Amino acid sequence: MFRHADLPFGKVATGELAVVGASTLNRRRWLRGASSCAGAAVLPGSIAVAGDTSLRFGLTPVFLTSDLDLLAELKGYLVEAMGRPVQLISRRTYQEITALLVSRQLDAAWICGYPFVAYRADLELVAVPVWNGQTLYQSYIIAGQNVDAEGLKDLSGTVHAYSDPDSNSGYLVTRAALVELGVRPASFFRQTFFTYGHRNVIRAVAAGLADSGSVDGYVYEVLRETEPDLVKTTRVIARSEWLGFPPVACPMAEAGSASTARLRNALVRMSEIPSGRKVLNLLKLDGFRNEPATLFDGIAGKLRIALRGLE
Repeated sequence: MFRHADLPFGKVATGELAVVGASTLNRRRWLRGASSCAGAAVLPGSIAVAGDTSLRFGLTPVFLTSDLDLLAELKGYLVEAMGRPVQLISRRTYQEITALLVSRQLDAAWICGYPFVAYRADLELVAVPVWNGQTLYQSYIIAGQNVDAEGLKDLSGTVHAYSDPDSNSGYLVTRAALVELGVRPASFFRQTFFTYGHRNVIRAVAAGLADSGSVDGYVYEVLRETEPDLVKTTRVIARSEWLGFPPVACPMAEAGSASTARLRNALVRMSEIPSGRKVLNLLKLDGFRNEPATLFDGIAGKLRIALRGLE
């Protein structure tokens, strides 16, 4: 449940533009996405063909920025640390990257905790980012400065921006909170829409296209520091409890492979190597850490609550 923002840290209806996404656990929809996007563009190149030894590493909108310098630094570090070619493969939605990962068309990907728990039987943790000393983050509800609201319950009948239907902080947490409030998520807001990016949620609220939005707290705090003009006309009105930070995961079948072990080592040692520290500085992260899958039990609980709202 969301807490009011001043407390310490600790759609399938009229006007709603999308359905629950991964919370329906519709495996066929996700695997259909894998086949439909297998030939789409990557950063750079294409999905590796048979015999290609490149590490195929996927990035979703959980990635803070599409800045080309950052992508180049990340790729350069992974090539250096692993001693093999690397392809960074990006997609617009969480669904597309997760579908590629589950179908083993990617070797690993930086995904969200929501698809990780939804496809727990198919995915294994590689490493989890460390932000401000911990492998946890929060979901924020933000609102425009002129919106008369002090918490989620005050937003009834307004326009709300979500990030992605398969995002934990940008969708699932809010949906679960509405179920806990005893209201129907599909009809609580007058209208909702997906922006397919946490920065885009902030933009929508700042521009008045939405009264409020669900956003990744890590992204919001970093942008408050790096792009203050973007966030200055918004404010945080509620924060969730601490939840597992969006992880790097691999297909379960590759969990014990030498390639996965090298990738895990490269991520965990990133803070020890100058080129790795440069990447971490750009991301405003402390490093990466090995963590048990139980770190994401809180998100799994959110999924169970959200599914109650569909009954």
